[in-house]
Amino acid sequence: MNPMVEFCITNLANGAQDVYDKLELDPNVDVLEYGCLSFCTECAEGLYAVVNGDLVTGNDATDLLQNIYQYIEENPMW
Repeated sequence: MNPMVEFCITNLANGAQDVYDKLELDPNVDVLEYGCLSFCTECAEGLYAVVNGDLVTGNDATDLLQNIYQYIEENPMW
């Protein structure tokens, strides 16, 4: 089972789209987008994704992508 990375459509529009696109090319990660993930404060403050149910943030797209992969590495699913 692959790690699940979820994005809010508003956060994608705010700059996380590049991260989504890169993760979608990774066959070892499942990526989904939703209308809202109910993290409105985080969404207003910066970029984020929900990885296996946990919030992961980043200062910019590069930082978010790095933090997502770091989270996945440090929190294996099995």
